Amino acid sequence: MTEACDRLISRLNDRTAVIGIVGLGYVGLPLAIRFSQVGYRVLGLDIAPDKVDALNRGESYIEHIAAADVSAMRETGFEATVDFSRTPEADALILCVPTPLNKYREPDLSFVLDTVDGLTPHMREGQVMSLESTTYPGTTDEELMPRLEAVGLKVGETTFLVYSPEREDPGNPNFTTNTIPKVCGGVTASCLDVGLALYGQVIDRVVPVSSTRAAELTKLLENIHRAVNIGLVNEMKIVADRMDIDIHEVIAAAATKPFGFVPYWPGPGLGGHCIPIDPFYLTWKAREYGLHTRFIELAGEVNSAMPDYVVAKLTKALNERLKPVRGSRILVLGIAYKKNVDDMRESPSVILMEKLRDLGAHVDYSDPHVPVFPKMREHSFDLSSVELTADSLASYDCVLLATDHARFDYDLIGRHATLIVDSRGKFAAGDSVVKA
Repeated sequence: MTEACDRLISRLNDRTAVIGIVGLGYVGLPLAIRFSQVGYRVLGLDIAPDKVDALNRGESYIEHIAAADVSAMRETGFEATVDFSRTPEADALILCVPTPLNKYREPDLSFVLDTVDGLTPHMREGQVMSLESTTYPGTTDEELMPRLEAVGLKVGETTFLVYSPEREDPGNPNFTTNTIPKVCGGVTASCLDVGLALYGQVIDRVVPVSSTRAAELTKLLENIHRAVNIGLVNEMKIVADRMDIDIHEVIAAAATKPFGFVPYWPGPGLGGHCIPIDPFYLTWKAREYGLHTRFIELAGEVNSAMPDYVVAKLTKALNERLKPVRGSRILVLGIAYKKNVDDMRESPSVILMEKLRDLGAHVDYSDPHVPVFPKMREHSFDLSSVELTADSLASYDCVLLATDHARFDYDLIGRHATLIVDSRGKFAAGDSVVKA
């Protein structure tokens, strides 16, 4: 262990280290709050001036993160900035930036690499960099380490590099940043020691693994596991529907088995920043090794086809009522990617809205967590959330339940909607309810 390693671990352990969080979104902001809560001074870096200004005013722009927590963080010395030249102030740099797919469904590391390229000219000896963004095995040592070494930093000796994948679950009240175990892998043994010291102060259980590659693959396995199982139940939903069987009843019955079965629930497609994207990171990297991940890709095909399945069910339901989709007024309930959050990343609801609009429908939405349709990189609607009343519900030719928020009044919807297309299993089948 080098002198630089000893000094950094000591500063992390006595909490005199300054923690730099790069990317202040759904992952970075909760982590910043957690480090602040245990006594660290936190420096937040982001490229979005509006986010930086809001945080410096003590405001939160994420629904499930209280403004009081941001204000408390400010009182303990937190500051947000767009100025990457302040990088030397931080002893730790934790990268929490997006890793989406490009238009060819291939990994887009531009956010990560642009961030690292913005940091490295200002980095100094005695710092640790941790990447939390989901990515393919090899990213940390193949992409990040050469960039650090290109500016004269010696990884494992004077500078330390780890990969520790985020495991945030927005809106889940049962788990918090500190109670979710955290996997950590280092480029070298000294890097791992520093990583364990960094996260051991704020996470109840840190799980060390042998390398950054093992940590990167761990994150992919977690989310591919979900994607594959959701693909299975989505396919089962189609089969059950053809047999006139309620798949939600079947899953609930199967879940009574106390061993060997874990319930996953079907829906209109996959959403969020991980599950729809992560499988493609592995399938892309696997091709480098001459491997074709058929099982994973098949699940991806099933899940990607679910919006079309829902639209087909809706179209058939309208046709049976002598109404074409073109010209019909359709209200989409829930546009966040999952219930009880305001997170719209990769939301299948937005895909449904676009497909219906392309077919000529007049599309509106109602979502208690998203009052105004936000600016998105690939999607555009000039809409605000419709208030659900007896009159507003009755005015639509079809109400499509896409995201089953707890704040929806399902009794009200059931009484006054002329036609309900239910992709979440909240309504009993009937003359006015079509399961999709």
